[in-house]
Amino acid sequence: MSGTLYLVPTPIGNLGDISRRIVETLEQADFIAAEDTRVTVKLLNHLGLKKPMVTYHRHNTGWGGQAVLDRLQAGENCALVTDAGTPAISDPGEELVARCAAVGVPVCAIPGPCALVTALAVSGQPTGRFTFEGFLAMNKKNRRAHLDALRGEERTMIFYEAPHKLAATLRDLAEVFGPDRPVSLCRELTKLHEEVRRTTLGQASAWYQENDPKGEFVLVVRGAEPAGEAEATLEDGLALVDRLRGEGLSLRDAVKRAAKELGLSRNQLYDAAVNL
Repeated sequence: MSGTLYLVPTPIGNLGDISRRIVETLEQADFIAAEDTRVTVKLLNHLGLKKPMVTYHRHNTGWGGQAVLDRLQAGENCALVTDAGTPAISDPGEELVARCAAVGVPVCAIPGPCALVTALAVSGQPTGRFTFEGFLAMNKKNRRAHLDALRGEERTMIFYEAPHKLAATLRDLAEVFGPDRPVSLCRELTKLHEEVRRTTLGQASAWYQENDPKGEFVLVVRGAEPAGEAEATLEDGLALVDRLRGEGLSLRDAVKRAAKELGLSRNQLYDAAVNL
């Protein structure tokens, strides 16, 4: 019988966010697959735990993932952790989860710290519908292509960004979505210098052209305003009148119905239909 892969979230800044269940899961796991064992060992030392560890990160998802999967299929339980936050969210853990799902290895996600949810909740932007876009590409062409595809996106958009890329990203966001688009810049969440700056893309871009950003950022960008329906024209009305006439309605009845459905002036539509 195979073991279970546990997705164990780790604090994004505040060690007080470790739940009892997180500690118990780490205690009971046979081994830990860590993004960086040097980071994870500090957390284990804080908790007074000692566990065998292996590395699993974006550079070894192939052989590293297979090594973890082999041990799971042999009956061992594994706790997968990242340096901070929830595994498999904008993280190569998603590939390991997919591998496990493909061969029937159980996967159990432990609730806990997650930067995107924390930022969305505190952003002040609409939270009913949102899309998580993760990190944008380093390459300017690819980054712009990604943003261009989101021009009409009406849901709130969430991006992760590193400080050294922030200025360029804000400049591109302002150019694509417009400088007046609201944005919340959430920095160093749960840490000592936590900050939420609620502003516009244009103002944010200007600020960080002059001030060096510090810390990791989550950008919560308001979606586009819903596109209103285009107003019907007389040409639309005449086309509908013609179709209704074809269904057997008289000219007068067809005009009356078409004007009502399209919100047009009945007299103007009738005069246009007669002249036509």
